[in-house]
Formats: sequence, structure tokens, C-alpha cells
Amino acid sequence: MILPVKNYSNNILFAAKRNKQEKLENSQLQEEEGYLFVTNGGKRISKSELKKKQAIPVDNTFRNRAYIAWDKFSNAITMYPARGLKGSKNSNFYEFLTMGTVPYLTGSVMLMSVFNSVNKFFAQHKESKMASRFGNKMALGVLFYGLAKNISESFVTTPVKWFTGVDTEQPYVKLCYKLPERKDDGDTPSVEFHKVYESLEFPYWNLNYGDTSKGEPMNAYYDRVAKKLGLGSNLKDSDQDAKPRIKEIAVKANLAKTFSSYLWAAVGVGVALQQPWDDYFKVATLKFWQPKKFVKSIGVFLDSFADSFSAFVKGPEGSKGVKKYAGAILLGTAAAASLAGITNVLTSANKPSKLDSADIIEKDRKYVVN
Repeated sequence: MILPVKNYSNNILFAAKRNKQEKLENSQLQEEEGYLFVTNGGKRISKSELKKKQAIPVDNTFRNRAYIAWDKFSNAITMYPARGLKGSKNSNFYEFLTMGTVPYLTGSVMLMSVFNSVNKFFAQHKESKMASRFGNKMALGVLFYGLAKNISESFVTTPVKWFTGVDTEQPYVKLCYKLPERKDDGDTPSVEFHKVYESLEFPYWNLNYGDTSKGEPMNAYYDRVAKKLGLGSNLKDSDQDAKPRIKEIAVKANLAKTFSSYLWAAVGVGVALQQPWDDYFKVATLKFWQPKKFVKSIGVFLDSFADSFSAFVKGPEGSKGVKKYAGAILLGTAAAASLAGITNVLTSANKPSKLDSADIIEKDRKYVVN
């Protein structure tokens, strides 16, 4: 989240604007001694560095992912809707996509409360207790669906990164200048968070090159990737050799993670609907200011999760056929989908390119470049 930027000689000052709307936009940048909170290689990114380069890759760590997610969510419920409602010329496609999380979360809350919110009006009916149990499990299912879907994506992307050196989820922070909406508007930038391979047609290749001004080899990243992919070492143009393979890896990894993540999400819902969760709902509490009850609730949660997972895999007692093995089949299918996706990426990544320069250029012919 980045504050407005103004130039005074060689200094870059980040100051709040006068009116409330601009103060809200200022929340886009958190600052601490002139540095952004997102980090790159263990070093915090300075605001002046972002101002100079416009786009900088950041480490794909849990801390940075959480920071980016919070930045997008906070802006999606405050700044971005405000711009859209007033018809701002700076309301762009990035903001539109970011606001997509709002209806998703709103719908999730509605699903969680669809049973439990009306139970108090039917307290005297015997069905109320049953509805409450199902409502709690439904709410837990929505939560597990989202967690399993997002966490399971790393089941594909992390092994792919280990074996190929290509992080298909590599994020970067980008500085975008907004169009002036008033006469006294100066250079007012905003910060956007993207991924290097967000566009598979046009990946942001330039962010993979080293900074030669700091003594870094320009093709250091492509040298590492080319070596991992079996293309060889000390290549003259490792970037040109590796780019087609990297693009292929990104395409297949995205397909694998998307397909398998929904299967893992289904597993999460299945685990949430098991009978052992009833023990947890009897003692469940979020009152952390009551430490004994809260700690006990966490312990019962972990036990219920283990028992529910076991019940999901083993199937209902006394059941036979597909009903008994449905959970195990779904779990195995999800795991197989992730493994198949990884295998597909790795095997194709080590295959030689179908076309070589010798297949395109005939050495015995003359060529004229206009």
C-alpha cells in the first residue's frame, strides 16, 4: 500500500493529501523508515527503488502473500468501489478483478449463516438441534473449501519450483501513475501486485534479468533454469533457450493446479461433514480472553479433525460398495491429479524443443534483412 509520491529536487517525499479521499488513497502504501514492508531476497524495498524501476519482484513467502492479500482485500472494500461508484477514470481492470473477492466472501458468509441465523426462532422444535448441527458443518465446509483450494495449489507449484527453478506464482509490486482528476493533481501513483506469469501470452520476462548495475549477471536466473532443465551450462543465450520451456511449464502448471485444487476443495468439504465434528461444536469458542476454554477448544478441534479425516477415508460404519470407499476414492483422485500434473510438467520440461534454429535457417541460402 503506497502513499502519493512527489518530487522535490532529488528527494522523494511520501505525504498525505489534504482531502479525505486522498488520505484514503494514501493507505495504499505502508512505510517504515523509507521502506516498503514487502521484501526481496531478505532486503526491504525502498520507495525510491520502486520509483526508479516501476516494477520489482518480491519473494514468494507466506508473509508477502499475506501482505498482498490484505492489501488487495482492504482496497477492494474501500478505495476501489469508491472510485467505481463515482465514475473515476482511474478505475481500471486490476481494481475490477480485485473486487471479485468481495462477492466471493460475502457469499461464503451467507452460506455459513443460512441455517444458524434462524435457529433461535425455532428453539422449541426438535428439528432445531439437527439444523444447528448441519449448519455448523456447512459453515465449516465453506471454510475448508476455501482453505483446501488455496493451500492445495502449492502441492503443484512448489514441487515444480524445486525441480525446474521456475516459480509460476512469482509476485511483483508495480508502481502505476494515475490520470489527474483535478487541476492541482500532481504525480499520484498507486501500487498494484501482479505475478510475473500472470499473462501466459506476455510474461513479464524483464523481471527475471539480473541488475548489471549491481554486478549481477544479466542471465543468472535463466542460467539456473536452463541447467535444471538439462539445457546445459554456460550457454551463450540461456534466456532465449529457456523462455519457451518456462512458458510451457507455466501453462501446464496452471492447468494442473486449477484442476487439482477443486478436487482438494471437495475433500475439504467431505471432511467437514463428518460426525466427529459434533464433539467440537459442543465446546467451540473464539473467546481467547478465556484461555482455558479457548485452549480446550483448540485441542478438541485437532482431535475432531483427525477423527473426521479418518472417518472420511474409511467411510460410514456398515456401509458397502461406493458409499464406503467414496471418500478414499476422492482423496486418491485429488492426490493423483496433483501428481499427474507435476509429472506432466517435469517430463515435458526436460524434452528438447521441437524446433531448432537449424530447422528454420538454411545455411546454404542467403538472407536479407530489411
